[in-house]
Amino acid sequence: MKKILTVAVLAAFGSMGYAADKVLDADIVIVGQGAAGTAAALAAAEGGAKVVALEKKGLPGGTGNFSEGIFAVGTKMQRDHYIDLTKDQTFKKIMAYGHWRSNARLVRAIVDKSADTVDWMQKNGVKFEKLTTNYPGGLYTWHIYEGRGAGWINLFQKKSKEMGVNVLFNTPAEKLLMKDGKVAGVIAKDKDGNKVTVNAKAVIIATGGFADNPEMMKKYTRFPNTDGVAQSGKNGVGIQMAWSAGGGKEGLDVQQSYRPGPRGVGTTNHVSATAKQPHLWLTPKGDRFTDETIMGDWPAAGNALERIGGQMWVVYDSKNLDSMKHDGIVQGVGVMVPIGAKLTNFDKEWDAAEKAGWAVKGATLDELAKKTGMDPAKLKASVEQYNNAAAKRHDELFAKDPQYIFPVKQGPFYAIKSVASSLGTLGGIKVNDRLQVVTDKDEVIPHLYAAGSDVGGMYGDSYDLLMAGSTIGFAVNSGRIAAESAIKDNKIGIKK
Repeated sequence: MKKILTVAVLAAFGSMGYAADKVLDADIVIVGQGAAGTAAALAAAEGGAKVVALEKKGLPGGTGNFSEGIFAVGTKMQRDHYIDLTKDQTFKKIMAYGHWRSNARLVRAIVDKSADTVDWMQKNGVKFEKLTTNYPGGLYTWHIYEGRGAGWINLFQKKSKEMGVNVLFNTPAEKLLMKDGKVAGVIAKDKDGNKVTVNAKAVIIATGGFADNPEMMKKYTRFPNTDGVAQSGKNGVGIQMAWSAGGGKEGLDVQQSYRPGPRGVGTTNHVSATAKQPHLWLTPKGDRFTDETIMGDWPAAGNALERIGGQMWVVYDSKNLDSMKHDGIVQGVGVMVPIGAKLTNFDKEWDAAEKAGWAVKGATLDELAKKTGMDPAKLKASVEQYNNAAAKRHDELFAKDPQYIFPVKQGPFYAIKSVASSLGTLGGIKVNDRLQVVTDKDEVIPHLYAAGSDVGGMYGDSYDLLMAGSTIGFAVNSGRIAAESAIKDNKIGIKK
């Protein structure tokens, strides 16, 4: 009878959550296993740390899985291609773009670390395909790796596991563990709702930002209604954890502006790709509003589109379409749909796009206006101005490069509804150049570090596309620096 009662009591406690609660001990606990968290985990393990990592999803990588290449300056690949861009030049270009509103010491630390990080990735088995840029006339800082981001992330996850890193998937962090007023670990919850406590000497926060938190987006960003590409689950919990410990705020209004395009449509869709070209851009009423070649400069395109409300129509004619199908596109969509790619899937994908309402076709401009809601008179006036600019080889309105002014004359005419897009937020937690979390007054919060898109300071007043691959570059480099700082500050392990 006594044995039965004991079992019953234990079962009852288990159903209340007590018996299943888990307590783990680690040197370093990392919150998030995207690109920054994955890099931090391997770097920490290499440094001799006992690591526990928490990941809310069932798989690692997050948006880092879709990345194509990483920023770096001073690499062997660049030297082999006679790219003479120096670290000093790079630093000054980044700071000038951000009007010196960036954290200069942080920017310098990332720039200086970047070439070593490419070497580090190669030593750990990552293979790079080529060196390139991702906009016309751009700087060759984009080091393209094989298998996209998922390739190296899965490789690093495997290596980390072999080195003893304990990754707990489906286990979202909830709050910092505090002891005697100091950061001492993380409290999380597993997929069954059981409490998981990780005691640690240091915590690294790398949860990827807050683009999937409507309240934070509305409160902190300049334009909250962007099309957040692959931002599911990025609810800002890591940022709020750092703030709860006294961490300062920085860079909350900066988003990674992306090429405008149809809302919620994949990058490789060929109908969508026609909208990511420097064709005629019109407001919802039918007015032209910018030099369309800024499509290659994502932040500029985002700023121009946000100013008119975040939505436009991209208009072209059947002759333009025929050229995109048979000759290829003039503006690449990353390495997935590169410059010169022939949009051979357009006809196959058109019906679904038209049915969804973001792609429209009209035999005449009047019919196009009726289907899109544009003012017929404004649409015709915009087309007339544009065609005159093409004929004269001079755009008197916005000084667009004439080689990209393709007349709109031959029906049927096409219009693709495009919206301001974002690849995520790029700020929140204030840090120093060692990725230690600091207060608004720059006082270090012991044992607390942050990396990746949770961190502010890399960008000034706007995300910039100046250094191709900079977001993933910041994630990986900041993850490494955070891990190395945590090991040194807390006297963890023996660095190999």
